Amino acid sequence: MLRRAAAAAAAAVRGLRGPLGAVGQRQQRSGEGSPDGGSRSDRAPKIYTRTGDAGFSSTFTGERRPKADRIFEALGATDELSSAIGLAGEFMSEKGYTFVEQLHKVQCMLQDVGSNIATPLSSAREAHLKRTSFSEKPVLELEQWIDSYSEQLPPLRAFILPSGGKSSAALHFSRAVCRRAERCVVPLVQAGEADPNVAKYLNRLSDYLFVLARYTAMKEGKEEKIYVKPGP
Repeated sequence: MLRRAAAAAAAAVRGLRGPLGAVGQRQQRSGEGSPDGGSRSDRAPKIYTRTGDAGFSSTFTGERRPKADRIFEALGATDELSSAIGLAGEFMSEKGYTFVEQLHKVQCMLQDVGSNIATPLSSAREAHLKRTSFSEKPVLELEQWIDSYSEQLPPLRAFILPSGGKSSAALHFSRAVCRRAERCVVPLVQAGEADPNVAKYLNRLSDYLFVLARYTAMKEGKEEKIYVKPGP
């Protein structure tokens, strides 16, 4: 897990902001000093690098691609998904739900998803593949969670609108973002640039978020709003 986390961090930095460490490296090579007499290279690097100002960014494999490339579109959607889940988790934490830990684990897995996306197979070396591989195990875990919550829910007999209280509605929103992330990843998988298990994970994750939204509404005693066809 630690190795995956390191890969995820590197992928996020290189894939979305360029090689962040380059700032410190440039200063170290130039020998520039700081106003207080210390070496600037001893300081934490700046959050901005200006390496993407021309509209290009780096993959984990070192490729420079346009920021409009579908790899960065998929990375951005995955980042949005993690943020949406984080918001839902905060609402749920206020209620003291223990299954918030599942959402935290999902966010960690999405870092691994991003690492795989940021490592296009067409330019990946063996070392890259070892660090950013994505197995089917997380997919199977989501299926177990889905089955567990589904068994406790009343049968679904109508189309449910995103509703059921703040926590539930936030989970429904996360589900919608997850669907978009999946749509961004599928072309990469079909092109042989990303692991098929990544698309499978996002597919199951949207189902998990839907079921958890319903379960949360039930736990809070909130009403799920049902689609009603408008009259003439």
